[in-house]
Amino acid sequence: MDPLQDVLSVVGATSYLSSGMVAGGDWAVRFEPPLGVKFNSVQRGRCRLQVEGLPAPIDLAPGDCFLLTQPRAFVLASDLNRPALAAAPIFAAAGPAPARAGHGEDVLLLGGGFLFNERARSVLLQNLPPVVHVPGGLPEAGTVHWALAKIGAELAGGDFGAGPIAEHLAMVMLIEVLRLHLRHRPAEVHGWLAGLSDPLVAGALRALHERPGYAWTVAELAAVSRVSRSSLAARFKQVVGQGPLEYLTAWRIELASQRLRQGDQTLDRIAREVGYSSESALSTAFKRVVGVSPREYRRGRRDHTVAS
Repeated sequence: MDPLQDVLSVVGATSYLSSGMVAGGDWAVRFEPPLGVKFNSVQRGRCRLQVEGLPAPIDLAPGDCFLLTQPRAFVLASDLNRPALAAAPIFAAAGPAPARAGHGEDVLLLGGGFLFNERARSVLLQNLPPVVHVPGGLPEAGTVHWALAKIGAELAGGDFGAGPIAEHLAMVMLIEVLRLHLRHRPAEVHGWLAGLSDPLVAGALRALHERPGYAWTVAELAAVSRVSRSSLAARFKQVVGQGPLEYLTAWRIELASQRLRQGDQTLDRIAREVGYSSESALSTAFKRVVGVSPREYRRGRRDHTVAS
């Protein structure tokens, strides 16, 4: 199992697309903190991005895109010194058509986002910087450009199935953006994501995700990676932030959490599927990591569903 695919599946990643925005002249639009991960791409023109809490704005050129990975307000503008209009009324007034700001059509933006379940922050999002910016001029950004072009064409064409196709393409774009960021700015990414691009760690990570229920030892993982036990242990800790077996425990708990949210399997069966010898062993590890017992976690998720 590919670790990135594995994690995106467990955190329940789904994509959505907005109607886009056309802007021209002097303009500024403020967006409230989004849920999940927000993305925007510049299809035409140039603008500036200011994200709450970051010291400097980002200049966006044609072909650029960015992911906002934390719930922070942000402004897109031709001039960040202008008073910004709230985005929600502008998009509400536009309906299914592209929202409009300023006067003219100098800039065309395509936007959307990715929603995750409540465990995503600790599993995926905390490993990313607040903003992932992918310049359109990167030679390797061809797949991102292709996906974005296809998303725009699907939405503009209005053919049957356009929505689901565009949403799947958005997920392709997300994966490719993460790959590019890992390749070009590895120091900005931490945790298991950083391990995916590390030659010593990546093999061990894949092994853990392929067989999470197996009773791995560090020596066996080192053999998979073809390095010494001490080398793997030190490198894994340095890159991922925890030892291989600590990571395995955390991943088993995520798998157990997914099963508790999605089904009615017995705790004993879940325990054995994710690598614990008994319900008691799972409960001890689960409460240590999550803060509540598996039964309390399942009950809390059901109460949340009923309330929703």
